[in-house]
Parts: sequence; C-alpha cells; structure tokens
Amino acid sequence: MSWLTNVSLLLVLALPGCTTNSKSDKQAREAFAAGQRQGIAQAEEARRVNIRFLGPVRQPEIAWANGLTLAQAIAAAGYADARDPRTIVVIRQSGRIPVDPKTLLRGEDLPLEPGDTIEIHP
Repeated sequence: MSWLTNVSLLLVLALPGCTTNSKSDKQAREAFAAGQRQGIAQAEEARRVNIRFLGPVRQPEIAWANGLTLAQAIAAAGYADARDPRTIVVIRQSGRIPVDPKTLLRGEDLPLEPGDTIEIHP
C-alpha cells in the first residue's frame, strides 16, 4: 500500500467520529443554557416562602406568615382524608423533621419556616 492510500484509509475511518467546531460549539451552548435553567429553578425554589403540602389537602400551597405553626398550616390547607394522619414530615433546607400527629393533638406544635414542605401520610 502506498502512503497516500494509507492516509486516505485513515481519513475515511477517522472522519465519521469527528465533530465539527460549529457542532461542538452548539452542544456547549445548549449544555450551558440547560445548566442556567436548572440553576435558576433551584434559586427560585430556595427563595420560595410559601408552604407546600404533599398529601391529601384541599389547598396544596398556602402563604407563609411569621408565627405560622404546623397545626395552623394543616388547618389552613384543609386536610381532606377521613382517616387521621399516620405520619407528618416537615421538609426544610436543613433536613427532614418527622412529627408524630399525636403530639399535635396534645398541643405540641412546630413553628414553620418560609419554604417548608409538609408531607402528610394518612
């Protein structure tokens, strides 16, 4: 085989896997934009002040106010299951806080923070 044949064969085998600069630039721009969208969504979630509910409630999001407690928030959201809740978990940036529903009935309440999410499991 001649040198020219070897080079031609090498180019034919190598070219299909090559990416053009414009294609590479486009992929980089798309990845950057996707990262920006994700970052914005995370920042908006971190600034959220409303209280969200996961579980059987009539209103899945209520406004947070200074002094709002877990019992008040559950009442405002309108718990909508005939059964008493089995478990309640308050989720905040610092972690998950399990709350025994019986402690709420005894008057032991938990102050909520802006952006808390409350999981209620009947």
